[in-house]
Amino acid sequence: MNRNSKPYKAIFFDWDGTAVLSRKTPADEVAAAMKPLLARGIKLVIVSGTTYDNIAGGKIEAYFTKEELNHLYLGLARGAYNYCFEDGKPVVFAHRVPETQLLLTIHDICYDIHKQLWTEYDLHSDITFCRPNYCKIDVMAESSRNDVLYMQAGELDMFRQKLQTHGIQGGLSELIQLAQHTGQKYGVSVSVTCDAKYLEVGISDKSSNVDTILTKFTQEYDIEPATCCYWGDEYVGLEDGIFGSDSFMKTSLSAAGDFFDVSCVTGERPEGVTVTGGGVAAFLEFLKSQTIA
Repeated sequence: MNRNSKPYKAIFFDWDGTAVLSRKTPADEVAAAMKPLLARGIKLVIVSGTTYDNIAGGKIEAYFTKEELNHLYLGLARGAYNYCFEDGKPVVFAHRVPETQLLLTIHDICYDIHKQLWTEYDLHSDITFCRPNYCKIDVMAESSRNDVLYMQAGELDMFRQKLQTHGIQGGLSELIQLAQHTGQKYGVSVSVTCDAKYLEVGISDKSSNVDTILTKFTQEYDIEPATCCYWGDEYVGLEDGIFGSDSFMKTSLSAAGDFFDVSCVTGERPEGVTVTGGGVAAFLEFLKSQTIA
């Protein structure tokens, strides 16, 4: 990464696979790269599908001073929670957490999808219910990622082959349509995302996090969308017109910004996404370059 790169006023980035190799990886290195930027007032935004407890063991604030934390934000759990910091402590300033009945309906929808996959396609799946506004349906339950939770090279081919083997000839598009149609049966317009393992079904996604936080920046700090950038490792196309979870950071509001993919997985990306490769090391180098940009 060229150290004379364009300076940004706000940097949005994924956590697992972009900022750290896994959730068990200490956050010391990325925190050290973040610290001087926060001290300068650059807005840093962690955008992740996980919850606060999985970001640096739930202690990300321990790495920074109260003044630095004034410029750190987190958009977590697929749109469910948006955090800022007040007096050094995390505060949810906006959320999309449904009432209990709607959440239970989402659970019903996902169990219905699970049953359809089993009875109609003989495809067995597992479901994780303990999420704030969505469920994770593990379509590749027999394949474990262990501590590495992001998509790995070769997984996509295995995923496609499994769908075909079980008669889902329309691939991922057919799987997403099944989930959307099931949601409609229950009167819910669901947001559906997928990588090469999990089908995630809920009422929001990373787009919600990005739009909520970016709106706050434009209104309160006069930060223009064109002065922001977005880093991730899961932009790659899963099928024609269907891209990975980080592609949801690109919205009509954020589209004027710059988008970067550190993944080495081959494949198509959304228009306008620059593939840097290099994994976590490339992202850390970028943060360091911004210190002197």
